[in-house]
Amino acid sequence: MPLNIPDKLPAIKELEKENIFVMDASHASKQDIRPLKIAILNLMPVKITTETDLIRLLSNSPLQVELDFIKLTSHISKNTPKEHMQAFYKDFNLILHNKYDGLIITGAPVEQMPFEEVIYWKELTEIFSWARTNVTSSIFICWGAQAALYHYYGIPKYPLGKKMFGVFKHSKNNAMNPILRGFDDVFYVPHSRHTEIRREDILKVPELSILSESDESGVYMVASQNGREFFLTGHSEYSPETLDTEYKRDLARHLPIEMPKNYYLDDNPNNPPLVRWRSQANMLFVNWLNYFVYQKTPYNIDSIG
Repeated sequence: MPLNIPDKLPAIKELEKENIFVMDASHASKQDIRPLKIAILNLMPVKITTETDLIRLLSNSPLQVELDFIKLTSHISKNTPKEHMQAFYKDFNLILHNKYDGLIITGAPVEQMPFEEVIYWKELTEIFSWARTNVTSSIFICWGAQAALYHYYGIPKYPLGKKMFGVFKHSKNNAMNPILRGFDDVFYVPHSRHTEIRREDILKVPELSILSESDESGVYMVASQNGREFFLTGHSEYSPETLDTEYKRDLARHLPIEMPKNYYLDDNPNNPPLVRWRSQANMLFVNWLNYFVYQKTPYNIDSIG
C-alpha cells in the first residue's frame, strides 16, 4: 500500500522518478481503510531533502500511511522556503490534542551545543512529554535520539575528538527483537555526528536495551523495553549522495573534515558512493511500522495513550 502524502509535495515527483510508489491525499481518500497516522518533526535545515529521504522508506510497506509534518513555533527555518513551510507543515500547538500511531523526530545541526542552550529546547521537551501519551511508537534520529535519551533518562552526550563520518559495520545484540527481523548478521549504517552516547550510561538504565552497535562508531540502536521508543544514532534514512554533499560542502568552507569512511568506491572521492545500507534501512522502517505501530496501535486512534 503506498504512502498518503499531501498533494503537490515536492518529494512526489522525485520519488516517482525512482519508481517509489506514493499516493497523494486525493487518491488515498477513496480507499476504505484507516491509514496509520504518522507525525514527523523535521529539525533538519534542508527540510525537503529530509522529507524525501523519510518518505522513500515509509512508502515501502503494505500499510497505508498518512503523514503530518510538524514544525516548532519557537524556531523559524532559514533554509527552506517560507511558502513550503506554510503549505505542508503544521505548528505543534495546532496538533497538540491529536493522537498519532507513530512519530519520527529527526536530527538537527546543534549537537555541539548544550541541550538547554538550544533555542527551541523547551518546546522540544514538551513534544517529548506529549509523545508519551499521544503516540503509540516513536523513532528518534541522531541528535534527536541524543536529546530524547537525555530528556527521558538523563543520558548525556559526549564530544568526539573528530567527526564520526562514514558508513560503518554494525552487529545485532538481540536478533529476536522484531525491529531487527530480516537483518543480516552484519549490516551498514551511515553516521555523521560530532558527539556520542556511551554504552555504559545506557546499561545503567533498566528500561533501555542496546539492540545494535559498531566496534568503530559505537552504539547505534537503543530501544525502550516496551517498544514505544527507538533511538538511532546513525542516519539509515540518508540517500546515496548525502555524505558526499556534506563532505564537499565542508571542504568548500575550509572546515576540518576527513573523507567519509567506507563510502566511496575504492575510497576514492572521485568515484560514486558504494551504497550498502539501503536494504537495512527499508527493513528497519517496515519492521517499525508493522510490529511496533500497526500491530500495537488501537483501531480507535483516540484510545492511544
